Amino acid sequence: MSLRVRAPAYELRDLHGASRAIAYLALAGAPYAFATAYLDPAVNLPTLFFAALISAALAGVGVVCWRNPPALPRVFWFLAPVGASATVAALNFATHDASTGSQLFYLWPILYAANFLSRRVLHFNLLLVFAGEAATVFPVLGSRRGASDWVAMVLAMTMAATVVQSLRDRADRLRDVLEQQAHADHLTGLANRRHFDEALAGAGGWAGRTGGPLALLTIDLDHFKTINDTFGHAEGDRVLRAVADAMREVAGDTGVAARLGGDEFVLLLRAGPHDAMKVAGALRAAIADRRDLPGGPPGVSIGIAALPGDAGTVQDLVAASDAALYEAKSAGRGRVAVAGDRLNVDQVPSFVPDQRP
Repeated sequence: MSLRVRAPAYELRDLHGASRAIAYLALAGAPYAFATAYLDPAVNLPTLFFAALISAALAGVGVVCWRNPPALPRVFWFLAPVGASATVAALNFATHDASTGSQLFYLWPILYAANFLSRRVLHFNLLLVFAGEAATVFPVLGSRRGASDWVAMVLAMTMAATVVQSLRDRADRLRDVLEQQAHADHLTGLANRRHFDEALAGAGGWAGRTGGPLALLTIDLDHFKTINDTFGHAEGDRVLRAVADAMREVAGDTGVAARLGGDEFVLLLRAGPHDAMKVAGALRAAIADRRDLPGGPPGVSIGIAALPGDAGTVQDLVAASDAALYEAKSAGRGRVAVAGDRLNVDQVPSFVPDQRP
């Protein structure tokens, strides 16, 4: 079971951070763009009018990004660095500005793409910036000086992008570790209760939209306290890990295997009761194969409930599966019990296994 799914290559990493980054640039760049053109005595009236239009557009974009970023289409966040690079290049070309100050504005689209977008989008923006800078520096500075200036800028922008990208990758790896720790049981590596609750809610929504079936297996080890008392807690932990390995083996791609605490496990399947019975049989067989454990393979009792057959909501599904487990325990342990329409979960005591912190 995978607890984390990698984002698609073109997915925006952080809407809030991206919107603030664009808002800062747009609101700061709007007056700068107009002031640069206005204070340049060589700029004629049409160019000044063009600079005013760009300034107004930047200000409008900045306000929307600041106040209501969800109102902007998804493609906007990917075109923003392209538009910024093109705007900087157009202003530099129109004002014949090849100064270092004008080149620094190229840093924003590069840093934005490096921090919030994929490597492919970042590389495209780097090429766009390099082309825009070449269109300005060579006509203004001449071929020799322009080439020197252009190479220096290419190296500076590439190094900046590389550093930010490496820091982003490191932050992503750290986030992966933290998410794994927050959603996984530390002993077995299965999903913990928090992740199971999230998966159960998501599966319930899926079942409601599609009408697809769900099945929940509630699993408890028989006489686990005796295993701990006889062989020690370290060997008891080995037994828990062995059961977790068997659950991973039978869970499939869509199943969610979780340890809720102590020796209580659950397995959530997008399947009907017939398939759930097959999985329960496969799980018992996989556990029975673990003959390297102290005292031999542990016995397990399993309760199965299905939605919609045995429950109308995911909360009722949990209760029905828990009640079926109680029935399996009461019938002598080491067996599988299936909830049915005849089962009134409100009248069956809830089974709570012995738990050890």
